[in-house]
Amino acid sequence: MKVDQKGHTTILKNTQGDCLAFLEKVTTQHNSFKNQNLILDMSMDKEVKLKQIKLFSDLSKTHKKGKKSFVMVVQDIDFNDVPTKLTVVPTLLEAHDIIEMEEIERDLGF
Repeated sequence: MKVDQKGHTTILKNTQGDCLAFLEKVTTQHNSFKNQNLILDMSMDKEVKLKQIKLFSDLSKTHKKGKKSFVMVVQDIDFNDVPTKLTVVPTLLEAHDIIEMEEIERDLGF
């Protein structure tokens, strides 16, 4: 797992290609990132399936309770099938855009 911090956002990159191991690492180290917006970059793993993405639901819910954004970057998936509770986008740029919009919404009290 590669960690990159930019301002108020932390990008966690799955470098191993193992979704379950990545979920376990992020979950165990969540306290280190709970005060930051999180982007989980899983774009290098071309074999990610919707079933694996859904495993991140509990972590996403926990992170969003802290009034911080939780965005996953996954390519080659049908985004219409992703549950609405999860924010999944195809590129890092879109992930940053989503976080900016959510920050503005929080500042405005939505």
